[in-house]
Amino acid sequence: MSETKTEPGTEVQLQQRLSLLNGVTMIIGNIIGSGIFLTPKGVQLECGSPGLSLIVWALSGVLSLVGAICYAELGTTIVKSGASYSYIMEAFGPLLGFVRMWLSVLIIEPTVQAAIAITFADYLIKPFFPNCPAPFLAVRLLAAACCLFIIAMNCVSVRIATRIQDFFSYAKIVALFVIIIAGAVTYGKHGTTVGSFGDPWAGTTLTPGTLAIAMYSGLYSYAGWDTLNFMVEELKNPYKNLPLSIYISLPLCTVIYLLANVAYYAVLTPEELVSADAVALVFADKTLGTWAPIMSIFVAMSTFGALNSSFYASSRLFYVAAREGHLPKYFAMVSPEHMTPIPSLFLTGGLTLVYLCVENVFDLINFYSFMYWLTVGLAIAGQIYLRFKAPEMPRPIKFSLFWPFLFVLLCVFLVGIPYFTETRDSLIGTAILATGFPLYFYFIYGNGKYMGNCFRGLSARCTQFLQKLLPVVPETIDVGL
Repeated sequence: MSETKTEPGTEVQLQQRLSLLNGVTMIIGNIIGSGIFLTPKGVQLECGSPGLSLIVWALSGVLSLVGAICYAELGTTIVKSGASYSYIMEAFGPLLGFVRMWLSVLIIEPTVQAAIAITFADYLIKPFFPNCPAPFLAVRLLAAACCLFIIAMNCVSVRIATRIQDFFSYAKIVALFVIIIAGAVTYGKHGTTVGSFGDPWAGTTLTPGTLAIAMYSGLYSYAGWDTLNFMVEELKNPYKNLPLSIYISLPLCTVIYLLANVAYYAVLTPEELVSADAVALVFADKTLGTWAPIMSIFVAMSTFGALNSSFYASSRLFYVAAREGHLPKYFAMVSPEHMTPIPSLFLTGGLTLVYLCVENVFDLINFYSFMYWLTVGLAIAGQIYLRFKAPEMPRPIKFSLFWPFLFVLLCVFLVGIPYFTETRDSLIGTAILATGFPLYFYFIYGNGKYMGNCFRGLSARCTQFLQKLLPVVPETIDVGL
């Protein structure tokens, strides 16, 4: 069977086309976005010293690995795409599963993707506006063009999407190695006379409050380790390749993050690092000379890869949610020609384009972290619950319950912190979450028994019209019939 044409007699469904390498690049591509290039200052600001900051970066990587191995067990026990949505559904039922999906539709996925697209456009266009901010409209139009291109490529072919991901994952690793090598060369020439290592513990502020916020920033930088669980049904030999992808990606990202931060500290003082809006660009000005503008291109490439993996993952979440009846059935349909979930890709892309029209979209990101850790924590709590509720479930990978208990406690801590640091945003986020409950009971509960016939008829007519406009069919339908 070819990549883009389905032969008669072939069932229409998403195929297992993702290899171990694709899995690794998906995870790395989503973890390493723009943060390590632009704002590693959050950890430094709270820790006060380079020494403690590096410890926090290392500890954040280790704790993220703990969460990832919990997801490795979940992903090989519940072999369904959708990550935390599917795990919450399995453990706690459709109500909490729907609320998890509702958060993704309304806030989590489109706001993050819009912010990534804007960052991509801003840094791609930055070399043309070296002394002033780029025009608002130009940035948003370029961001929209980027989104449309990625969605189009994902619609046409899974293979194209994975090759894009592979290339840009390699590119961002190369960019970070440029930073690491430049830092090593600077240290070799000047030793501790420049940068922060003359007194690496100076200014340390070791208090529970500041350390907690520093850990929060560090763990946020590793977010994305759950990416492959969103698409596990498309992974070849998931029982082997899902855990292997995690075991390779997380340690690699941790080492790269540590070495990149060491390089920053070898060149920049703590004051320079904290005051920089884009740390990598300030670093490049000091180390790369006339080649410094290339760092903007590296940042843009990194965000492009992160956006590609995010669209891929979020479209699979919406696809699975529609398959479970939590979104209109149209979004669970597949192109029989390309074997891609085109409707769900259009949904995640369309929502992202809407948020690109919101001028203060970055303010909406404040709701994201609270909701992200809530859903991850609930999914891993489901892992513990299922150990007791369904001990007979096949578990190809089984870790000590100490690890999920540890990570659930960490998530409780991470959900609680914003209520003290960002009280207003956290309360708004809680209110947004609460809107999912009445929607569930009106549209979903009891197969939508409270939903009027007018909504059912409208949904059916819209589905038929959209199927005629863009030929897609429910999965597992024989094309030869």
